[in-house]
Amino acid sequence: MVGSSKGLVFRYIIAFALLSVMVFPYLYMVLNSFASWDQVDKSIIPSSFSFRSYEWLFTGGEGGMSRPWIRSFFNSVIVSSASTALMMVSGAMVAFALAKMKFKGRDFINNAVLFQMFFPAIILLIPTFLIVQNVGMYDSYLAMILPKALSLWAVFMYTNFFRAIPDTFIESARLDGANNLQILLKIVLPMSKSITTVIFLFLFMERWTELLWDMIVVRSDHMLTLNVLLSQMFGPYGGYPGPLYAASVILTVPIIILFLCFAKQFKEGMQFTLK
Repeated sequence: MVGSSKGLVFRYIIAFALLSVMVFPYLYMVLNSFASWDQVDKSIIPSSFSFRSYEWLFTGGEGGMSRPWIRSFFNSVIVSSASTALMMVSGAMVAFALAKMKFKGRDFINNAVLFQMFFPAIILLIPTFLIVQNVGMYDSYLAMILPKALSLWAVFMYTNFFRAIPDTFIESARLDGANNLQILLKIVLPMSKSITTVIFLFLFMERWTELLWDMIVVRSDHMLTLNVLLSQMFGPYGGYPGPLYAASVILTVPIIILFLCFAKQFKEGMQFTLK
């Protein structure tokens, strides 16, 4: 008993130490976002706090700002929401065809999806950029949204889940006169809420934190996403560390809210993916 108790205490100590290492950067960022400007980066826990950094972001700072932080936040919301929605819709439709429809070349497409998942995406960065530029989408929302409209990972996850759904449900619906789209929307997707939550959260988080692509396809200040604006912290905003911490906190808020809202479904979906 004594040995097992010591082992349990040791595991708790290790877990607490690892958790502290992971959480510390975020806590440090939050504390410094509320710190008085003369206390930013002076100590782990600032001696005085204020909302000046957040006020600076919302009001434009002294004399106005040349770059719109709040506009950049809403750019991130628009781009991430639209891209995630398109990836979810296209992923579910492609996966349904691969999992529940028989057609010539299905196995080839399945293998192609698996191959592309392991293919370095950065190799296609320049060709994709040239296509965006040649069709006239450069420096627009479409340039950031459309190239991210399909996620092979979402197709792979949905395909594996849809295959586990008994074909009897599909055949019964077809006998009742339902077409493939109706089967997908009214039968398959309602049975896939848990995995849909997992896919949605991961896709949104990945798109929300995207930097490289958004950086190369836009040039106008009013089109920048918040990630791109934060990447310029050593430029004109290098002298404002407090607002940079505040903007970083704002950047994490949507992900935290979404996770808290869908925590239960996320856990259920993760249990399926780990089986």
